[in-house]
Amino acid sequence: MATPHDLHFQDTEFEQAAELLSADPGASTLSVSASNAVSTAAGGDDVRLELSEDEEDQDESSELLSGQKAARGLWTFEYYQSFFNVDTVQVLDRVKGSVMPVPGRNFIKNHLRSNPDLYGPFWICVTLVFSVVISGNLSTFLGEMGHPSYHFRPQFHRVSIAAVVIFMYAWLVPVALWGFLTWRQGAERQIGGYSFLETVCVYGYSLFIYIPTSILWIIPFEWLRWTLILVAIGISGSVLVLTFWPVVRGDTKLMSVATVLTIVVLHTVLAVGCKMYFFQTAVHVPATMPPASHLNGQHTPLIHRQEGVRK
Repeated sequence: MATPHDLHFQDTEFEQAAELLSADPGASTLSVSASNAVSTAAGGDDVRLELSEDEEDQDESSELLSGQKAARGLWTFEYYQSFFNVDTVQVLDRVKGSVMPVPGRNFIKNHLRSNPDLYGPFWICVTLVFSVVISGNLSTFLGEMGHPSYHFRPQFHRVSIAAVVIFMYAWLVPVALWGFLTWRQGAERQIGGYSFLETVCVYGYSLFIYIPTSILWIIPFEWLRWTLILVAIGISGSVLVLTFWPVVRGDTKLMSVATVLTIVVLHTVLAVGCKMYFFQTAVHVPATMPPASHLNGQHTPLIHRQEGVRK
């Protein structure tokens, strides 16, 4: 309940405001709602203006839209958090786009939508490393299981080899391509380009098709394995070609064709190299014993000579 002192204080405020408006009719006024009232401590002179949560959210939104928020530092966690700011629906949509290329649809413009991420490419590369190594060990085990001289030994060192190869491809090739396209922007014929993060993101998602392909490589039929390689290269290579062709076609004809061919060739080398190294087909040559006559002709005199020495 308001005290007489509070009512007198409010009347004084209204009188001062009326005097200011009469002196300067063009002056601006500030209205404070009851929920954001001026709070004063009992017996104190400090005055604090409290803003509601809605007004604070509006202020933050206006700062974001106007770009007034301070840029996060390179060594802060928030800086790298933005690279993983995706949800499950977005990741699944991008995975679907990487295995179902449609002519005329650009992966970056139709699926990334100016929000590239590193979450999907990172976990795709990690999953591909283990799927290739585990499937390769299972393929070797199933192929050698019927031979009595075979002893299964899990080849854990292949995990390191697969990780180095796959992560180097998923990072170094996009870096080289992005640097090349950036350099070509200064050529005689100007061409557009993608950002470094968008280039890495496209390459990471394009490797997803190799995960189910490597699992199907366990089936011990060489013709089926090579057929799966061709299908996987065709799907993932189409994603890369459809994405980067609109960028390089503005360059000279020779340079644009050479760039696209280089992208496809490197993608093919990765798939064929993984198949040849991790899914080797062992060829067993039956051991031939020397004929009995050959053994009698060489070893019998030796036995006689040894018996003669003993005598």
